[in-house]
Amino acid sequence: MTEETEKKRILTGDRPTGNLHLGHYVGSLQNRVELQDKYDCYFIIADLHTLTTKPEKEHILKIRDNVREMVLDYLACGIDPKKSTIYLQSAIPAVYEMNLIFEMMISINRLTGLPSLKEMARNAHIDDESIPFGLLGYPVLQSADILMPRAHLVPVGKDNQAHIELCRSIARKFNAYYGEVFPEPDVLLSNVPTLIGTDGQGKMSKSAGNSIFLADDPKTVEKKVRGMYTDPNRVHANIPGTVEGNPVFIYHDIFNPNKEEVEDLKKRYREGTVGDVEVKDKLAYAINQFLAPIRERRQVFSEDKGYVEQVIYEGTMHMNEVANATVKEMRSAMGLTGGWNKISRVARKRQGS
Repeated sequence: MTEETEKKRILTGDRPTGNLHLGHYVGSLQNRVELQDKYDCYFIIADLHTLTTKPEKEHILKIRDNVREMVLDYLACGIDPKKSTIYLQSAIPAVYEMNLIFEMMISINRLTGLPSLKEMARNAHIDDESIPFGLLGYPVLQSADILMPRAHLVPVGKDNQAHIELCRSIARKFNAYYGEVFPEPDVLLSNVPTLIGTDGQGKMSKSAGNSIFLADDPKTVEKKVRGMYTDPNRVHANIPGTVEGNPVFIYHDIFNPNKEEVEDLKKRYREGTVGDVEVKDKLAYAINQFLAPIRERRQVFSEDKGYVEQVIYEGTMHMNEVANATVKEMRSAMGLTGGWNKISRVARKRQGS
Protein backbone atom coordinates (compact mmCIF):
# COMPACT_ATOMS: atom_id res chain seq x y z
CA MET A 1 0.00 0.00 0.00
CA THR A 2 1.42 3.38 -0.96
CA GLU A 3 1.70 6.39 1.34
CA GLU A 4 -1.01 8.19 -0.68
CA THR A 5 -3.58 5.42 -0.32
CA GLU A 6 -2.92 5.26 3.43
CA LYS A 7 -3.86 8.90 3.85
CA LYS A 8 -7.42 9.93 4.59
CA ARG A 9 -9.09 11.91 1.81
CA ILE A 10 -10.34 15.49 2.05
CA LEU A 11 -12.68 17.34 -0.32
CA THR A 12 -13.08 21.10 -0.24
CA GLY A 13 -12.99 24.00 -2.69
CA ASP A 14 -14.56 27.21 -3.93
CA ARG A 15 -16.95 28.57 -6.49
CA PRO A 16 -15.01 30.44 -9.21
CA THR A 17 -16.57 33.87 -8.77
CA GLY A 18 -13.35 35.87 -9.05
CA ASN A 19 -10.16 36.53 -7.12
CA LEU A 20 -9.81 35.26 -3.56
CA HIS A 21 -9.30 37.66 -0.66
CA LEU A 22 -7.74 37.80 2.79
CA GLY A 23 -10.87 36.26 4.28
CA HIS A 24 -10.40 33.19 2.09
CA TYR A 25 -6.79 32.95 3.20
CA VAL A 26 -7.56 33.19 6.91
CA GLY A 27 -10.66 31.01 6.67
CA SER A 28 -9.44 28.20 4.43
CA LEU A 29 -6.38 28.59 2.20
CA GLN A 30 -3.87 28.70 5.05
CA ASN A 31 -5.44 25.58 6.49
CA ARG A 32 -5.43 23.77 3.12
CA VAL A 33 -1.71 24.34 2.64
CA GLU A 34 -1.12 22.54 5.95
CA LEU A 35 -3.66 19.79 5.24
CA GLN A 36 -2.08 18.78 1.93
CA ASP A 37 0.94 17.39 3.77
CA LYS A 38 -1.23 15.21 6.02
CA TYR A 39 -4.10 14.13 3.77
CA ASP A 40 -4.93 13.16 0.20
CA CYS A 41 -6.58 16.46 -0.78
CA TYR A 42 -9.08 17.13 -3.57
CA PHE A 43 -9.75 20.81 -4.25
CA ILE A 44 -12.85 21.35 -6.37
CA ILE A 45 -13.35 24.30 -8.71
CA ALA A 46 -17.11 24.28 -8.16
CA ASP A 47 -18.29 25.97 -11.35
CA LEU A 48 -21.59 24.05 -11.49
CA HIS A 49 -22.50 25.48 -8.10
CA THR A 50 -22.33 29.01 -9.49
CA LEU A 51 -25.23 28.15 -11.80
CA THR A 52 -27.59 27.61 -8.87
CA THR A 53 -27.96 31.38 -8.51
CA LYS A 54 -26.55 32.74 -11.80
CA PRO A 55 -27.42 30.47 -14.75
CA GLU A 56 -27.31 33.20 -17.42
CA LYS A 57 -24.87 32.79 -20.32
CA GLU A 58 -23.34 36.19 -19.62
CA HIS A 59 -22.29 34.91 -16.21
CA ILE A 60 -21.12 31.52 -17.48
CA LEU A 61 -18.78 33.16 -19.99
CA LYS A 62 -16.97 34.88 -17.11
CA ILE A 63 -16.30 31.61 -15.32
CA ARG A 64 -13.35 30.69 -17.56
CA ASP A 65 -11.31 33.73 -16.50
CA ASN A 66 -12.48 33.37 -12.89
CA VAL A 67 -11.24 29.77 -12.80
CA ARG A 68 -7.75 30.79 -13.90
CA GLU A 69 -7.57 33.65 -11.41
CA MET A 70 -8.73 31.43 -8.56
CA VAL A 71 -6.22 28.68 -9.34
CA LEU A 72 -3.45 31.29 -9.54
CA ASP A 73 -4.43 32.32 -6.01
CA TYR A 74 -4.32 28.66 -4.91
CA LEU A 75 -0.83 28.17 -6.31
CA ALA A 76 0.46 31.49 -5.01
CA CYS A 77 -0.66 30.62 -1.48
CA GLY A 78 1.22 27.33 -1.57
CA ILE A 79 -1.23 24.69 -2.74
CA ASP A 80 0.98 22.20 -4.55
CA PRO A 81 -0.54 20.24 -7.49
CA LYS A 82 2.06 17.51 -6.86
CA LYS A 83 0.49 16.93 -3.46
CA SER A 84 -3.16 17.76 -4.18
CA THR A 85 -5.73 17.33 -6.94
CA ILE A 86 -7.19 20.56 -8.32
CA TYR A 87 -10.05 19.81 -10.71
CA LEU A 88 -12.92 21.39 -12.64
CA GLN A 89 -16.29 20.14 -11.43
CA SER A 90 -18.21 20.53 -14.71
CA ALA A 91 -15.63 18.42 -16.58
CA ILE A 92 -16.43 15.33 -14.46
CA PRO A 93 -19.36 13.48 -16.15
CA ALA A 94 -19.78 11.19 -13.14
CA VAL A 95 -20.94 14.02 -10.88
CA TYR A 96 -24.10 14.49 -12.95
CA GLU A 97 -25.02 10.82 -12.61
CA MET A 98 -24.25 10.70 -8.90
CA ASN A 99 -26.27 13.85 -8.30
CA LEU A 100 -29.30 12.33 -10.07
CA ILE A 101 -29.13 9.10 -8.05
CA PHE A 102 -28.71 10.92 -4.75
CA GLU A 103 -31.69 13.18 -5.51
CA MET A 104 -33.87 10.08 -5.26
CA MET A 105 -32.81 9.59 -1.64
CA ILE A 106 -33.61 12.96 -0.08
CA SER A 107 -37.00 14.55 0.57
CA ILE A 108 -37.91 18.12 -0.28
CA ASN A 109 -38.77 18.70 3.38
CA ARG A 110 -35.23 17.74 4.39
CA LEU A 111 -33.76 20.23 1.90
CA THR A 112 -36.08 23.11 2.75
CA GLY A 113 -35.29 22.56 6.41
CA LEU A 114 -31.64 23.49 5.89
CA PRO A 115 -31.04 26.93 7.43
CA SER A 116 -28.52 27.86 4.74
CA LEU A 117 -30.99 27.60 1.84
CA LYS A 118 -32.92 30.78 2.57
CA GLU A 119 -29.71 32.62 3.35
CA MET A 120 -28.25 31.61 -0.02
CA ALA A 121 -31.44 32.70 -1.79
CA ARG A 122 -31.47 36.00 0.09
CA ASN A 123 -27.83 36.70 -0.80
CA ALA A 124 -28.71 36.05 -4.44
CA HIS A 125 -31.78 38.31 -4.17
CA ILE A 126 -34.17 35.40 -4.85
CA ASP A 127 -37.51 35.38 -3.01
CA ASP A 128 -38.99 32.22 -1.47
CA GLU A 129 -41.42 31.73 -4.37
CA SER A 130 -38.67 31.83 -7.01
CA ILE A 131 -36.04 29.46 -5.58
CA PRO A 132 -34.73 27.34 -8.51
CA PHE A 133 -34.76 23.56 -8.23
CA GLY A 134 -30.96 23.62 -8.63
CA LEU A 135 -30.55 25.87 -5.59
CA LEU A 136 -32.88 23.67 -3.57
CA GLY A 137 -30.75 20.67 -4.57
CA TYR A 138 -27.42 22.47 -4.02
CA PRO A 139 -26.59 20.34 -0.94
CA VAL A 140 -27.27 17.13 -2.91
CA LEU A 141 -24.81 18.13 -5.62
CA GLN A 142 -22.41 19.05 -2.84
CA SER A 143 -22.86 15.54 -1.43
CA ALA A 144 -22.00 14.08 -4.84
CA ASP A 145 -18.82 16.18 -4.83
CA ILE A 146 -17.84 14.86 -1.41
CA LEU A 147 -18.71 11.21 -1.99
CA MET A 148 -17.19 11.03 -5.47
CA PRO A 149 -13.62 10.68 -4.13
CA ARG A 150 -15.10 8.95 -1.07
CA ALA A 151 -13.78 11.68 1.18
CA HIS A 152 -13.35 10.97 4.87
CA LEU A 153 -13.18 14.60 6.00
CA VAL A 154 -14.68 17.90 4.87
CA PRO A 155 -13.26 21.16 6.30
CA VAL A 156 -16.16 23.52 7.01
CA GLY A 157 -17.26 26.20 9.43
CA LYS A 158 -19.92 25.52 12.05
CA ASP A 159 -22.60 27.14 9.87
CA ASN A 160 -22.16 24.43 7.20
CA GLN A 161 -22.28 21.35 9.40
CA ALA A 162 -25.90 20.66 8.37
CA HIS A 163 -24.79 20.12 4.76
CA ILE A 164 -22.26 17.50 5.80
CA GLU A 165 -24.85 15.73 7.94
CA LEU A 166 -27.09 15.54 4.88
CA CYS A 167 -24.17 14.02 2.95
CA ARG A 168 -23.67 11.48 5.75
CA SER A 169 -27.38 10.67 5.55
CA ILE A 170 -27.13 10.03 1.80
CA ALA A 171 -24.09 7.79 2.31
CA ARG A 172 -25.89 5.81 5.04
CA LYS A 173 -29.01 5.40 2.95
CA PHE A 174 -27.09 4.27 -0.14
CA ASN A 175 -25.07 1.79 1.89
CA ALA A 176 -28.24 0.45 3.54
CA TYR A 177 -30.01 0.01 0.20
CA TYR A 178 -27.19 -1.44 -1.88
CA GLY A 179 -24.19 -2.38 0.27
CA GLU A 180 -21.16 -0.59 1.67
CA VAL A 181 -19.73 1.77 -0.95
CA PHE A 182 -19.22 5.10 0.82
CA PRO A 183 -17.56 6.18 4.06
CA GLU A 184 -19.59 8.64 6.12
CA PRO A 185 -17.53 11.83 5.91
CA ASP A 186 -16.74 13.68 9.12
CA VAL A 187 -16.63 17.42 9.62
CA LEU A 188 -13.20 18.94 10.08
CA LEU A 189 -14.03 22.17 11.87
CA SER A 190 -11.85 25.15 11.15
CA ASN A 191 -10.50 26.90 14.24
CA VAL A 192 -9.87 30.17 12.44
CA PRO A 193 -12.26 33.10 12.80
CA THR A 194 -14.31 34.66 10.04
CA LEU A 195 -12.49 37.80 8.91
CA ILE A 196 -14.58 40.94 9.22
CA GLY A 197 -14.79 43.14 6.13
CA THR A 198 -13.04 46.48 5.78
CA ASP A 199 -16.38 48.23 6.31
CA GLY A 200 -16.95 46.56 9.67
CA GLN A 201 -20.36 45.38 8.48
CA GLY A 202 -20.02 41.60 8.54
CA LYS A 203 -17.59 39.11 7.04
CA MET A 204 -15.31 39.95 4.13
CA SER A 205 -17.18 39.29 0.89
CA LYS A 206 -16.66 40.06 -2.78
CA SER A 207 -20.31 40.97 -3.24
CA ALA A 208 -20.22 43.37 -0.27
CA GLY A 209 -17.28 45.31 -1.71
CA ASN A 210 -15.37 45.11 1.58
CA SER A 211 -12.51 42.86 0.50
CA ILE A 212 -8.74 43.08 0.19
CA PHE A 213 -7.81 40.63 -2.56
CA LEU A 214 -4.69 38.48 -2.58
CA ALA A 215 -3.88 39.92 -6.01
CA ASP A 216 -4.29 43.59 -5.00
CA ASP A 217 -1.23 45.74 -5.69
CA PRO A 218 0.39 47.78 -2.86
CA LYS A 219 -1.32 51.07 -3.79
CA THR A 220 -4.74 49.39 -3.84
CA VAL A 221 -4.12 47.87 -0.43
CA GLU A 222 -3.09 51.25 0.97
CA LYS A 223 -6.25 52.88 -0.42
CA LYS A 224 -8.51 50.17 1.01
CA VAL A 225 -6.85 50.28 4.42
CA ARG A 226 -7.14 54.09 4.56
CA GLY A 227 -10.88 53.69 4.04
CA MET A 228 -11.31 51.04 6.74
CA TYR A 229 -13.90 51.33 9.47
CA THR A 230 -12.52 52.17 12.93
CA ASP A 231 -14.08 53.49 16.16
CA PRO A 232 -16.96 55.75 14.99
CA ASN A 233 -16.91 57.70 18.28
CA ARG A 234 -13.30 58.76 17.80
CA VAL A 235 -13.57 61.97 15.79
CA HIS A 236 -10.15 63.29 16.84
CA ALA A 237 -6.80 61.60 17.42
CA ASN A 238 -6.63 62.83 21.03
CA ILE A 239 -9.86 61.03 21.98
CA PRO A 240 -9.34 57.57 23.58
CA GLY A 241 -10.54 54.86 21.22
CA THR A 242 -11.83 51.30 21.47
CA VAL A 243 -9.52 48.51 20.33
CA GLU A 244 -11.78 45.53 20.97
CA GLY A 245 -13.83 44.69 17.86
CA ASN A 246 -12.07 47.39 15.86
CA PRO A 247 -11.40 45.96 12.36
CA VAL A 248 -8.07 47.79 12.05
CA PHE A 249 -6.73 46.10 15.16
CA ILE A 250 -8.28 42.74 14.26
CA TYR A 251 -6.23 42.91 11.05
CA HIS A 252 -3.12 44.01 12.97
CA ASP A 253 -3.43 40.96 15.23
CA ILE A 254 -3.66 38.63 12.22
CA PHE A 255 -1.31 40.15 9.66
CA ASN A 256 1.23 42.23 11.58
CA PRO A 257 4.05 39.98 12.86
CA ASN A 258 5.54 42.84 14.93
CA LYS A 259 3.56 42.15 18.09
CA GLU A 260 5.49 44.75 20.07
CA GLU A 261 4.40 47.42 17.59
CA VAL A 262 0.79 46.20 17.71
CA GLU A 263 0.67 46.37 21.52
CA ASP A 264 2.18 49.88 21.45
CA LEU A 265 -0.43 51.04 18.93
CA LYS A 266 -3.24 49.55 21.04
CA LYS A 267 -1.93 51.28 24.17
CA ARG A 268 -1.66 54.67 22.49
CA TYR A 269 -5.03 54.24 20.76
CA ARG A 270 -6.73 53.65 24.12
CA GLU A 271 -4.96 56.70 25.54
CA GLY A 272 -5.79 58.94 22.59
CA THR A 273 -2.14 59.56 21.71
CA VAL A 274 -2.05 58.07 18.22
CA GLY A 275 -4.04 58.95 15.12
CA ASP A 276 -5.90 56.62 12.77
CA VAL A 277 -3.52 57.61 9.96
CA GLU A 278 -0.48 56.13 11.71
CA VAL A 279 -2.36 52.99 12.77
CA LYS A 280 -3.62 52.43 9.22
CA ASP A 281 -0.30 53.22 7.56
CA LYS A 282 1.41 50.57 9.65
CA LEU A 283 -1.39 48.11 8.92
CA ALA A 284 -1.12 48.73 5.16
CA TYR A 285 2.63 48.14 5.39
CA ALA A 286 2.09 44.88 7.32
CA ILE A 287 -0.52 43.58 4.86
CA ASN A 288 1.67 44.45 1.88
CA GLN A 289 4.61 42.64 3.50
CA PHE A 290 2.35 39.65 4.05
CA LEU A 291 1.09 39.70 0.44
CA ALA A 292 4.49 40.36 -1.19
CA PRO A 293 5.61 36.69 -1.52
CA ILE A 294 2.10 35.68 -2.62
CA ARG A 295 2.17 38.35 -5.33
CA GLU A 296 5.64 37.24 -6.46
CA ARG A 297 4.64 33.58 -6.76
CA ARG A 298 1.44 34.57 -8.52
CA GLN A 299 3.41 36.55 -11.08
CA VAL A 300 5.74 33.62 -11.75
CA PHE A 301 2.87 31.18 -12.28
CA SER A 302 0.94 33.70 -14.39
CA GLU A 303 3.89 34.21 -16.75
CA ASP A 304 4.42 30.46 -17.19
CA LYS A 305 2.18 30.13 -20.26
CA GLY A 306 -0.17 27.18 -20.09
CA TYR A 307 0.92 26.08 -16.60
CA VAL A 308 -2.37 26.85 -14.85
CA GLU A 309 -4.31 25.08 -17.58
CA GLN A 310 -1.99 22.07 -17.28
CA VAL A 311 -2.57 21.90 -13.52
CA ILE A 312 -6.34 21.94 -14.01
CA TYR A 313 -6.20 19.44 -16.87
CA GLU A 314 -4.05 16.91 -15.04
CA GLY A 315 -6.07 17.25 -11.84
CA THR A 316 -9.34 16.84 -13.72
CA MET A 317 -8.11 13.79 -15.60
CA HIS A 318 -7.05 12.21 -12.32
CA MET A 319 -10.40 13.01 -10.74
CA ASN A 320 -12.19 11.49 -13.71
CA GLU A 321 -10.40 8.20 -13.03
CA VAL A 322 -11.38 8.36 -9.37
CA ALA A 323 -14.97 9.32 -10.21
CA ASN A 324 -15.41 6.61 -12.84
CA ALA A 325 -14.24 3.99 -10.36
CA THR A 326 -16.76 5.25 -7.81
CA VAL A 327 -19.66 5.26 -10.28
CA LYS A 328 -18.71 1.80 -11.56
CA GLU A 329 -18.90 0.47 -8.00
CA MET A 330 -22.19 2.30 -7.40
CA ARG A 331 -23.78 0.85 -10.53
CA SER A 332 -22.56 -2.63 -9.68
CA ALA A 333 -23.93 -2.37 -6.13
CA MET A 334 -27.30 -1.13 -7.43
CA GLY A 335 -27.57 -3.81 -10.10
CA LEU A 336 -27.73 -1.28 -12.93
CA THR A 337 -24.63 -2.64 -14.64
CA GLY A 338 -25.96 -6.18 -14.70
CA GLY A 339 -29.18 -5.17 -16.40
CA TRP A 340 -27.41 -3.35 -19.20
CA ASN A 341 -24.86 -6.15 -19.64
CA LYS A 342 -27.65 -8.70 -20.10
CA ILE A 343 -29.42 -6.51 -22.66
CA SER A 344 -26.13 -6.03 -24.52
CA ARG A 345 -25.39 -9.76 -24.63
CA VAL A 346 -28.84 -10.64 -25.92
CA ALA A 347 -28.73 -7.89 -28.57
CA ARG A 348 -25.24 -8.86 -29.79
CA LYS A 349 -26.23 -12.53 -29.92
CA ARG A 350 -29.26 -11.68 -32.03
CA GLN A 351 -27.17 -9.54 -34.39
CA GLY A 352 -24.73 -12.39 -34.86
CA SER A 353 -27.37 -15.01 -35.59
